[in-house]
Formats: sequence, C-alpha cells, structure tokens
Amino acid sequence: MNWCILIPLLVGLICALLGYLLRKFSSKDNQESCNCKELNARIATLEAELDACKKSKVSAVATATATATVFNAASAKAVFGKKIKEDDLTVVEGIGPKIKELFHNHNIKTWQALGNTSVEKCQEVLDSGGERFKVHKPGTWPKQAELASKGKWEELLKWQDELDGGKLPS
Repeated sequence: MNWCILIPLLVGLICALLGYLLRKFSSKDNQESCNCKELNARIATLEAELDACKKSKVSAVATATATATVFNAASAKAVFGKKIKEDDLTVVEGIGPKIKELFHNHNIKTWQALGNTSVEKCQEVLDSGGERFKVHKPGTWPKQAELASKGKWEELLKWQDELDGGKLPS
C-alpha cells in the first residue's frame, strides 16, 4: 500500500472529525445562550410572583394579628374556676381528650380553627374516628370555639350552662 495516499486520507478524516466536533460544540453554546435568555426571563417572572406572594402574606399576617384576641388565662380562670390552657379544645362542651385528638389529626388545633370549621366538617372528623364517636353532635362546637377564641368567657359559660353535653336542649 502506498503511504502517500493514506496520509492525506487520515488528515482529511481527522479534519472532518474536528470540524464536526467544533460545529457541534459551538451550536450547543448558541442553544444554551438562547435557553439562558428564556430561563432568565422565567426566573424574573417567578421572582416577581414570589415578591407579590410575600407581600400578600405579610399583609394577611398583619390583618390576622390585628384581629386576633390575646389569650388571658386569668380572666378564663376567673370565669371557669379552673386553669384554662390556650387553644385547649376540651373547653368546648362535648369535646373530650379523644375527640380533641381526632381534631388535631385533621389539623384543627386551635379555637379559631374550630370556630371556622363547619358543623358538617366537624361531623366528618367524628365519623373518621369510628362508631363510638358518631353519637356526638357537634352542632354548637364551632360557635363555642369562636367565643373562646375571642375571650368571651362569661358568654361561653352561660351558653354551656344551657347546653346538654354540648348539644342544644331538646
């Protein structure tokens, strides 16, 4: 075989391979720069949405803080004659430790959360506990919890005196 023919063929193949690789890598750079522009625009959009969300969260927290009642254990004790813990759902007549646990399992852990819960949702929580909880009637629980969350202890106690195990008298 003649080396004079083989050397130019090898050089041509190497040049073709190098040309192919250079073209491939340079086109990736173009695609990446194009993708970078798109991604930077998307990042800017997401950052603007995040800022708007943070601002709305701050205003919502400020509103909730302004409307929230500060828990006063001394006034609750003066009315009920016993120590009351903040957000203890057992203050609501008809709710005992096991039912409180059911509500906590459904992420209803405060008087305010229970006060904002519908009677139907309360019944769903009870039904999730099985047959032994279905006898309870949560019709007054949200309102009782609302009174507790607002610190209206006298009104709550007066109403509870009228209730029969958390239920309205027949």
